[in-house]
Amino acid sequence: MTVTAMKTKAEEQLAEHFARAADALPGAGWVPAARRAAFAAFALAGLPHRRIEAWKYTDLRNGLKEAFPPAACATRKLDEAALQSALGEELYRLGCIRIVLVNGRYLAKMIPTGHEPGASYHFDSLAAALGQPGFEWIERHFAAVGSAADPVRALNAAFASDGVVLRVTAGARLALPIHIVSLAEAGAPISVATRNLINVEAGAHATIVESHIDLGGNSAQVMAVTQIAVATGSVAHHIKHIGSGAVHLGHFDVEIAAGATYRGFQFTAGTGFVRNETDVSFTGPDAKVDLSGAFLGRGRDHIDTTLVVHHSTPGCESRELFKGVLSDRARGVFQGKVIVDPVAQKTDGKQMAQALMLSEDAEFDSKPELEIYADDVACGHGSTAAEIDPAMLFYLRSRGIPAPEARAMLIESFIGEAIDKVDDETVREALMSEARRWLSSLPATATASQK
Repeated sequence: MTVTAMKTKAEEQLAEHFARAADALPGAGWVPAARRAAFAAFALAGLPHRRIEAWKYTDLRNGLKEAFPPAACATRKLDEAALQSALGEELYRLGCIRIVLVNGRYLAKMIPTGHEPGASYHFDSLAAALGQPGFEWIERHFAAVGSAADPVRALNAAFASDGVVLRVTAGARLALPIHIVSLAEAGAPISVATRNLINVEAGAHATIVESHIDLGGNSAQVMAVTQIAVATGSVAHHIKHIGSGAVHLGHFDVEIAAGATYRGFQFTAGTGFVRNETDVSFTGPDAKVDLSGAFLGRGRDHIDTTLVVHHSTPGCESRELFKGVLSDRARGVFQGKVIVDPVAQKTDGKQMAQALMLSEDAEFDSKPELEIYADDVACGHGSTAAEIDPAMLFYLRSRGIPAPEARAMLIESFIGEAIDKVDDETVREALMSEARRWLSSLPATATASQK
């Protein structure tokens, strides 16, 4: 007997949205067929649920009650005041090359004088490049995340309306970060799907910042995929900042070549339901990856960090450090898997996830994993969840520091260890300022773990 799974309301709505939107989505040649195949792969699997091991703690079938319709183009040009309000003072004043997308579509490029594109980097919007001559290489990347085994990224391949295609030229050292700002702006609930393809060529150095912000007051469902290739001997710093939104399903897909370095950081605050996934694969020996992040949850926020680091070549190094602060009934999830193949001798891997619990009702689920098939490695992992240390609190109070200020100092110090992993000082200070604002908005009782 064959049992057919019932479609949820959200799954039925996604099928209706794709049927209406498919013909209007960008892309010629192979693209329409690739989108149909991606959505067919999603329809076969459906939304992931807790019976799937990788989604054990984040039941998307139950959590996504309704699928919002794809966003229409923004009806107005975004002015500087709106951009400043969305980013906050520190990130807005970040000296950078800024690329702005609104409702999933490229809107503007803001370039300081003297930093026009040319020899150091080349930029195109994904919508303009899909299926066009000279961009045939995109097909392999676009289809790579459209399988039934990964239904959320299959949805992204089906619905992606735009994004950034960025190439940092071999040997170039970008003087300024490239800041990709994706804004959701609508008077009603919308969904936004973007895809970024980034290639840091051999010997290049680049810092790339992504910001995702909902201007409509937590009314956007976002599916954001970034695929980044870090070529031989290059260095890439990659920071993701999620400022607000109803649902954010994000994915980093990272390939690291021989002797290259990738430093990725994720900052999440102010979003109700978040899953940040990262897949890292080493394609050459003696490469390094450093993944870190800070997540801040309150109310009924659900923040899931899931990563897989696959060591398939010898002599590579990986480091992971994620720290979260959870208040009220917020839930944090960390799933980190490090796989070491038999050929990946001399692998050095360390992993740590920590959460500071400000409420008895908060929850932190952590599942660090090591799969080691080589015998000459140095690997380890750990995880902790705890309240504010009463001994440290007593020490500060004994020095005349009032209790609320002492608690705030301890919380800031805890989360600051992760934020300190951001190399760019200006970006680091901007994120730390946002963390302080989030902490200052908590009620006084939220930090009163000890009487």
